[in-house]
Amino acid sequence: MKIAIASDHGGFNLKEIIKKHLEGRKIEVKDFGTFSTESCDYTDFALTVAESVARGEYDKGILVCGTGIGMSIAANKVKGIRAAHVTDTFSAKACVEHNNANIITIGERITGPGIAIDIIETFLSAEFQGGRHQRRIDKIAEIENKYMK
Repeated sequence: MKIAIASDHGGFNLKEIIKKHLEGRKIEVKDFGTFSTESCDYTDFALTVAESVARGEYDKGILVCGTGIGMSIAANKVKGIRAAHVTDTFSAKACVEHNNANIITIGERITGPGIAIDIIETFLSAEFQGGRHQRRIDKIAEIENKYMK
């Protein structure tokens, strides 16, 4: 499994914890930045990860900012991306099983390191259930095709 990860300054410390955890599990991780707590724009990092996941270069993406909300909004502007802002393990599982989410966003200011690792583990181990959920994913793609030309 290949994972793209990034954060802004508000998510830098949690991103580093998540990255270390994944590398400890021998998961291939590409860190797209930021590389410090110096103020920066989350949109730049969300775009880079979202584009790399949309192109199929990485299986999934992880984005961390202060709340996870801005990263989610920005990443979802890329065609083919289904980024879910998640604060609990139930949502981390459901976003993959029902929505085939390919990026997860987390907020360092609202999610502690322990639950963040549990969320990431749940997200990475969940599998899309297809079936009736595929019909809904197809409808999302129709919306993208209509508005993202």
